Amino acid sequence: QAQLVESGGDLVRPGGSLRLSCLNSGGIFRFLVVAWYRQTPGKERERIATINGAGMTDYADSVKGRFTISRDNVRSTVDLQMNSLRPEDTAVYYCNLNPPLPQYWGQGTQVIVSS
Repeated sequence: QAQLVESGGDLVRPGGSLRLSCLNSGGIFRFLVVAWYRQTPGKERERIATINGAGMTDYADSVKGRFTISRDNVRSTVDLQMNSLRPEDTAVYYCNLNPPLPQYWGQGTQVIVSS
């Protein structure tokens, strides 16, 4: 069964960097649009970055210029490089297709930005 598995979350100080990874087991999503989302308690899940099969990207204003989404179709991964992290970036981060499909929501990976 195909699935998406997130990893790389951690506790980091403001201004720091993290790299999240989304592994696409089975590799069947390599030509589809994949996105990173994040959610904080009491808020709706927010789409923050997308990448299509050709590598074209798009970002939410909240992360533009700080986050970079990339994909490696050989390794079947979609990564999110996060720089200049802020406390408001604290959230659980998920990957899924865009638009998302409910069966592919995973456990997410927790990012905490705090001094």
